[in-house]
Amino acid sequence: MIHKIAGLALAGLFIGNAAAADLEVKDPWVRGTVPAQKVTGAFMQLSSQGGVTIVGAASPAAGVVEIHEMAMDGGVMKMRAVPRLDVKPGKPVELKPGSYHVMLIDLKKPLAKGDVVPLMLKVESKDKKVESVEVKAEVRALTATPAMNHEHMHAH
Repeated sequence: MIHKIAGLALAGLFIGNAAAADLEVKDPWVRGTVPAQKVTGAFMQLSSQGGVTIVGAASPAAGVVEIHEMAMDGGVMKMRAVPRLDVKPGKPVELKPGSYHVMLIDLKKPLAKGDVVPLMLKVESKDKKVESVEVKAEVRALTATPAMNHEHMHAH
């Protein structure tokens, strides 16, 4: 009995990389904030064996949580909420600055480096069943960026 409980407790520690609902989440993180800041972004890599769709997100750290896309529109970078984000089989989707990301809006308190933000991703499988996947995202410094490829398009 004791071993079973310990095993369950250990399993709970690794939920950030859990493969529940056919969704694998790697390297989840949230950008830290300054005291008056009420929005920030969460980033991670998503992959699925059979293909799923992210249909929503929530967090106790924020009043509103949305999946956003940054895209060029007529030469201007625009951000918009997307109601659904497909994660196709064998094609990982990277949520990163300047691309798809999770937007945390109306933050309850500032987020400092080292804090952990729980996120719930609503995942719809091919059979239209929706499950929640809990992700624990570590807060990184406000200036944190992943190793990015700095190629810029310049119009001449």
